[in-house]
Amino acid sequence: MAKRDYYEILGVDKNASESEIKKAYRKMAIKYHPDKNPDDKEAEAKFKEAAEAYEVLSNADKKARYDQFGHQAFDGAGGFGGGGMNMDDIFSQFGDIFGGAFGGGGFSGFGGGFGGGQRRVKGSNLRIRVTLTLDEIANGIEKKIKVKRKIQAPGTTYKTCSTCNGSGQVTRVTNTILGRMQTSSACPTCGGAGQSIDKKPNDADVQGLKVQEETVSVKIPAGVVDGMQLKVTGKGNEAPGNGISGDLLVVIEEKEHETLKREGDNLHYDLYVSLPDAVLGTSKEIDTVTGKVRIKIEAGVQSGKILRLRGKGIPSINGYGTGDLLVHVNVWTPKTLSKQQKEFFESMRNDEHFDPKPESGDKSFFEKVKDMFS
Repeated sequence: MAKRDYYEILGVDKNASESEIKKAYRKMAIKYHPDKNPDDKEAEAKFKEAAEAYEVLSNADKKARYDQFGHQAFDGAGGFGGGGMNMDDIFSQFGDIFGGAFGGGGFSGFGGGFGGGQRRVKGSNLRIRVTLTLDEIANGIEKKIKVKRKIQAPGTTYKTCSTCNGSGQVTRVTNTILGRMQTSSACPTCGGAGQSIDKKPNDADVQGLKVQEETVSVKIPAGVVDGMQLKVTGKGNEAPGNGISGDLLVVIEEKEHETLKREGDNLHYDLYVSLPDAVLGTSKEIDTVTGKVRIKIEAGVQSGKILRLRGKGIPSINGYGTGDLLVHVNVWTPKTLSKQQKEFFESMRNDEHFDPKPESGDKSFFEKVKDMFS
């Protein structure tokens, strides 16, 4: 099932400000919050949908990638997919959005209400670069990546934090000219986890975590671009106690092709032909991202002619079809000639067949550039 547009979900347009996006999300989340809609699966789905939209649109980098590539910018690597972001993700990341909407006692985990339940801490994200060839980008690929991530060390046990009594939050009441005001913040002792270390093995750090190498499978969709960032949910560092694992962010790096140059979804190929081949016509074998193909060069081809091979480019990351391969014909003029060759061309210098006679169909350089970008 196709995903709905994030702007449509929150009811804002693409030019909405950060505060407008935040306000729209808060309105949606309060409307469909599980505490107001118990056992309502449709409301829960809309609650998650709104959180997913806000998670992208509230982040300047993610918003820019979404505006350019749509949902494809986050597909193929875990992402959300309607299930990648669970209630604990939402409550741990966006609790501050709600303020006192549900009782003023801070924002807690699912099922615990908003009145001081335990806050689940999320582990840190990891970032890794993956280098892809143009062929891999054109066809999509599944990569197995070795990642060193922090996990909870076997044998580590936790106990309830004595400072916050397991809530993960401390509440302060201050007197102001407007009256008494209550504020909540993460517990300074346990960092908001609600738990502290009870026992841990010698190879664990102060949080009870240890580094372990793991092989992670990442599905990379066709059409990704250099610098694009994909997310594998839950494959970052684990959090201590009952926290949520961070994410693995996969940054795409495109390896330059020997003969093909990429421009968006289109590819360019420089084909050099000899003067005799240009005059008499020939056929040439050229590279494409799906293998080699043979193309026909008509007799009398002009240098600068562009041959378009439709559908031989890169698939659109947004699913808008496949780009083309543009073959640029360059007639190679020899720089040195034998005496016999010079005599031949001297004899042809005044031959009318060698006089330039451009036809109406022979476009100028500027016209070709215009066509190429239109």
